[in-house]
Amino acid sequence: MSKMSEIFGSMVFNEAVMRERLPKETFKALKKTMDEGIPLDMSVANTIANAMKDWAVEKGATHYTHWFQPMTGITAEKHDSFITPQGNGTVIMEFSGKELVKGEPDGSSFPSGGIRATYEARGYTAWDPTSPAFIKDGSLCIPTAFCSYGGEALDQKTPLLRSMDAIDKQAKRILKLFGKKVRRVTTTVGAEQEYFLIDRKMWEQRKDLVYTGRTLFGAKPPKGQELDDHYFGMIKPRVLAFMNELDEELWKLGILSKTKHNEVAPAQHELAPIFTTTNLAADGNQLTMEMMKKVAVRHGLVCLLHEKPFAGVNGSGKHNNWSLSTDTGENLLEPGNTPEDNAQFLLILTAIIKGIDEYQDLLRVSVATAGNDHRLGANEAPPAIISMFLGEDLDAILKSIREGKPYDRKAKQVIKLGVDALPNFPKDETDRNRTSPFAFTGNKFEFRSLGSSISISFPNVILNTI
Repeated sequence: MSKMSEIFGSMVFNEAVMRERLPKETFKALKKTMDEGIPLDMSVANTIANAMKDWAVEKGATHYTHWFQPMTGITAEKHDSFITPQGNGTVIMEFSGKELVKGEPDGSSFPSGGIRATYEARGYTAWDPTSPAFIKDGSLCIPTAFCSYGGEALDQKTPLLRSMDAIDKQAKRILKLFGKKVRRVTTTVGAEQEYFLIDRKMWEQRKDLVYTGRTLFGAKPPKGQELDDHYFGMIKPRVLAFMNELDEELWKLGILSKTKHNEVAPAQHELAPIFTTTNLAADGNQLTMEMMKKVAVRHGLVCLLHEKPFAGVNGSGKHNNWSLSTDTGENLLEPGNTPEDNAQFLLILTAIIKGIDEYQDLLRVSVATAGNDHRLGANEAPPAIISMFLGEDLDAILKSIREGKPYDRKAKQVIKLGVDALPNFPKDETDRNRTSPFAFTGNKFEFRSLGSSISISFPNVILNTI
């Protein structure tokens, strides 16, 4: 494997590349757009587009595409080359600010939820400067929003960005009550991705797997997950080779792939990234699922993202680790050493509890798919009914507030393993609940009901706005 520091983000037009290639004033203007939402002047966009094109061509790109996420659950792209004819039989490579900022794919054949007639074809893509452009398969991919001629959102990204603006506004209003002035409050997400890997030749023999992504009939295997020996077990060399190549491909795209391990069911595995801004996490997860399938083929494997491909064993989900952070680095879901005295944390916590209680039906709808409804409630998956788990300590604090009684904090306990050579360490406030649909896990909430194949955008739209 190449040196990680050299390959990480090597295919991304990230902030470091922008700072190096853009004039200082252009970079400042772009940063203001990224951080504060200030519109870009077209002259600035032209400069950025030219720098993007030069960088992409140096990396071997010949085309560009507005990369967007229609309501199909997958991504879409239309590729145009950089070439412009000169009239003497030659071409030059050009890319304008207008081409960067706006595209016009045919919008008639994408799902719209019935908000437009089938003959209405015009659709627009609009550059999202908060998500960096990247190179994939020889094309410069520009993350974009997608809307109709009438301005209606036809994608996953636009509602997500709107929801992030909405929660930013309300969170700053709360922080103002505590005398804090921050420029931005963002939601952050780390999406743990579960998946199955099976041999491609075996997959080709099962037409139910080929056509539906899951088995529809057949005998149960002689050995399933009864012995719990696959979970965190030694990774087989063929699978490890796949995982190593997948990590490298994701790192090139700036995706913070961190953890890999065997999951509970035979042939089931998991990849977990480091959390990042929700918009970037959603883009990164779409790319992760795409790369999983591509890299699997190179190793003679097939990656199954269906939520329940096999009966009698665990299905695959996507745990959505969600939190709130300010631009100053404060995690608003960090309870601190004395959460009973942390009024800001308790106010935000109770607001989230009320939102989940009143709008649990919307949360449930956000993860409802044919595959996921087959998974929920079985083989360690979260139940289909939405509930919350806070842990013993927070439960006791909220109970004391409700009853108007002082909270009696228990002394910190230490776990001793009874072996002198092994370290003693402080015991956490509560045990983890691995099957709760919406569990507090120390400084974030883990929404565990998401299916493995879906986009994380819509569930996070609901989380951000309830």
